[in-house]
Amino acid sequence: MTRRKGLKSRRPWLSALLGGALAGGTLLAWPVHAMPADTTNAPPAATTASKSPKTLRWSADPRKGIREFSSVQCDTKTFGTTTDQSKGRVWQVRQPAHLERCEGVGPTVTAGSTYYLGWSSKFHITDSTSRYLFQLKCSPSVGTANHPIVLVVTHGHIELQEWTHKHKKVVLWRTKAVNDRWNTYALKVYGHRTKGMIQFWFNGVPQKLSNGSYTFTGTTYDGTRDYLKWGVYHTAPATATQWLSTIKMGTSLADVKS
Repeated sequence: MTRRKGLKSRRPWLSALLGGALAGGTLLAWPVHAMPADTTNAPPAATTASKSPKTLRWSADPRKGIREFSSVQCDTKTFGTTTDQSKGRVWQVRQPAHLERCEGVGPTVTAGSTYYLGWSSKFHITDSTSRYLFQLKCSPSVGTANHPIVLVVTHGHIELQEWTHKHKKVVLWRTKAVNDRWNTYALKVYGHRTKGMIQFWFNGVPQKLSNGSYTFTGTTYDGTRDYLKWGVYHTAPATATQWLSTIKMGTSLADVKS
């Protein structure tokens, strides 16, 4: 076979590239656990429809029963399911008066990972005691952030809170709390002790956080084990109830839309 002449002269860029590689130069370095950058103050881009299958990492569907959770932390049998007129089968979590918690435990998460969470919920709270509706919990609880990310009803508002590795509260977002009203929540989290990332959607809309950006950087992982919890937490004088749709954990916003 006759070799074509002049190939080298017509593609000088190819010779230079191959020459660099053969000389031991690194052409590409792909980060294994790169933190998503917040290069602009624009809201997160809307996820477009894809032909690719959804990539759920975990879900808790009330139609499948309590075994969807790894465990239930509740001293009474008040974590179960019921039928809602608009949502169908849903989780019903009732925290009796003076009981510390009634929560379902979800997956364990790892430092350096990025994941999305999504669910819908409504609550009925009649006293002024703060109630946690969702927690990213860490162990040990002493000497750490304890709960780096919390969604809480407090002082007449729903708040999204971040707690630093020094256990200092940062209120990222808030809106008026209304009993018996369904809302949808979605979070994007990158796990790190000091350089973690949070993005948040409320009722399908990306929310600007208290730092003036759609992305917050801080503590989103601490201790030796971090895991997810939904329900009602904090001892109070009156009974409180939360209802939740299927809870989803995935690798994209499209995975977890409620």
